[in-house]
Amino acid sequence: MHAFHVHYRNTQGTLMRILNAISRRGVEMPYVQAEPHGYNHRVSLLLELNTKQIGQLFRDWHAIVDVVEVRAGAPTEDMMELAESWDAARHPPASAGAGGSARAAMA
Repeated sequence: MHAFHVHYRNTQGTLMRILNAISRRGVEMPYVQAEPHGYNHRVSLLLELNTKQIGQLFRDWHAIVDVVEVRAGAPTEDMMELAESWDAARHPPASAGAGGSARAAMA
């Protein structure tokens, strides 16, 4: 897992363009936190990427006009803790099944 901190000016659509660069690649975002940081804003992300994807994202983020700075670093304990809870939450319980509702829909 890689942690990224993208500093940007909070203009209309900037955060969506930052997040859209990730979602276009089909990468899961188990941790996203956007907050004011001085005169600008910062979004912190935790992503599982290979080196090629890291290069692509850095290039895409730097191409966004209102992005001021992009940093990569080690994930914090809080990030990892929340990412682990994300992994547990995205899988339905083993007893949940769609078999009965699928048969009812076909009737």
